[in-house]
Amino acid sequence: MEKLRCLLVDDEAPAIRLLESYVKKVPFLDLVAATTNPIEALGIIEKENLDVIFLDIQMPTITGIQLSKIIKDKVSVIFTTAYPQFAIESYELNAVDYLLKPFEFERFYNAILKVKPKENTTPISNSDEFTFIKTDGKNNFERIYTKDIIYIESLKNYVSIHTRENQIITYNTLKHFENELSEKKFVKVHKSYIVALEHVVKTDSLTVYLSNGNNLPIGDTYKKNFFESINKFML
Repeated sequence: MEKLRCLLVDDEAPAIRLLESYVKKVPFLDLVAATTNPIEALGIIEKENLDVIFLDIQMPTITGIQLSKIIKDKVSVIFTTAYPQFAIESYELNAVDYLLKPFEFERFYNAILKVKPKENTTPISNSDEFTFIKTDGKNNFERIYTKDIIYIESLKNYVSIHTRENQIITYNTLKHFENELSEKKFVKVHKSYIVALEHVVKTDSLTVYLSNGNNLPIGDTYKKNFFESINKFML
């Protein structure tokens, strides 16, 4: 099993020690580093290939919110804080989860499961394949064919799936669809958007133009991977 490489950032040493003890209990986590200095954390993020950061919010020099804005979507962020008032802002930054101190191991484990790739699943890739999307209501589901998905949009705690025919909103994360959809056919172009290459009509350095007439921005973080994906289909 491939491990998730993680970084712990908290200005309080006891909080670091607690997180370290939790990380050791999870077989698919690999602790790369732990620091009480958010400036040092920036250097570690640039140097190491990380999957997830457990990040405190109230810290000297720069806050966890500010650090998250600096690194953008380079790595998944799980906030750990004693202050509930930052919850809404954290989700606006596409944080994976928000752990309110003090939290037990069970809560920590449930958060990291949101980052862990699903096992024993086949990526959605063939044009005849479909998936069921949960809509409003306990037992309400709607079938969507992969070939009909034009793009997927993050809406804080929800995701909007734009198809040829309609728009479906579901309680989920963009990260979930990143893991489930075939990388050969679906590419993240912005922190808020995944597009189907089949429906890309044209692009320039700033914008991707889609078959339904929508134009989406291309984020700096995602440009390289997006244009590499486009180049694979060039004659």
